[in-house]
Amino acid sequence: MILQPCPPISTIPLFPELHDHLIYLLEGLDADQWHAPTVLKGWNVKDIASHIADGHFRRIALYRDHYAAPDIPRIDSYQSLVSYLNELNRDWVTATRRVSPATLLDWIRQAGPEVCRLFQALPPDADAVFPVAWAGQDVSPNWFHIAREYTELWHHQQQIRLAVGEPETLMSVRLYQPLIDTFMRALPHTYRLVEAAEGTLVVFRVTGLPGAWYLHYHAGRWQLAAGSEQLLPAAEVELDGPAAWRIFTKGIPALEAASLVTIRGNAALGEPVLSMCSVMA
Repeated sequence: MILQPCPPISTIPLFPELHDHLIYLLEGLDADQWHAPTVLKGWNVKDIASHIADGHFRRIALYRDHYAAPDIPRIDSYQSLVSYLNELNRDWVTATRRVSPATLLDWIRQAGPEVCRLFQALPPDADAVFPVAWAGQDVSPNWFHIAREYTELWHHQQQIRLAVGEPETLMSVRLYQPLIDTFMRALPHTYRLVEAAEGTLVVFRVTGLPGAWYLHYHAGRWQLAAGSEQLLPAAEVELDGPAAWRIFTKGIPALEAASLVTIRGNAALGEPVLSMCSVMA
């Protein structure tokens, strides 16, 4: 049996392209589109754009200015972290509803490239300031933290694109593959309570994307690999390409998600992926 470990994900070269797509998109919106509802309940396009700007400002405060807000509460669990982040997001979006779309666009134009420069300066294998909690990690390398930030910017922009009817731009293999590859790193944590026999293999594929992800049970835990030889899978899971990112960000109801996933073999070993969440929620 040969398992090929998953390599680090290089997303930094993609940030400028993602930024340019966002600016071009926002520049072309009319007043009605700015206020169009989105898949995020209670948030319109302008609210999501504001949230993106907020994320940029937080990274600049952290990495450039070495500044942290003085009123951060004690975070002692995953749920307390999610609650804190939700409160931060809600407060910012509510406050900036008085800010014009033009001002938001100016903020994003200026801050986006600065965030990219700050990420470029981080040693990729050094410990990140924040771990990727949805992957079950207490400590994460910078490359994974940065890849997580890429997924945040990608999926929030795509939520805007869905709302205004322009979803195709970000679905290229170049931009979509790194997103899904990052999301798939949550598989071992998602399956942590799933029991299996030693050597059990579950294979995951996303239509329209090359390759596969291999989840292997060894020595009492699940491990993710980029490839496997000489081992037959107990289950094979195929996710609908255009829907996969929405499944992993809880943007599709459970029943609809189940209709967009094909499981071959042991269904009990494929179904946990339907509950996987690769965002802080």
